[in-house]
Amino acid sequence: MKIQYFSDTDTLSIRLNNQPSTESTEIAPDVVIDFDEAGSVVGIEIDFASTKVDLRNLDLRGLLTPELISK
Repeated sequence: MKIQYFSDTDTLSIRLNNQPSTESTEIAPDVVIDFDEAGSVVGIEIDFASTKVDLRNLDLRGLLTPELISK
């Protein structure tokens, strides 16, 4: 998973894997979900992110467990 913030466009990008996006759907104003050709979610894009997300706080609780690190 890759999380990037682009300050020049105020966009938060969350890529769940490296599969290419073949389709996108806006599920709420300025929130787009990207899908691969199998219909699985591969990414989330949030425009005007600083007005929707607390960018000062990132909580990764439970993500860096030994089980996940060894995979």
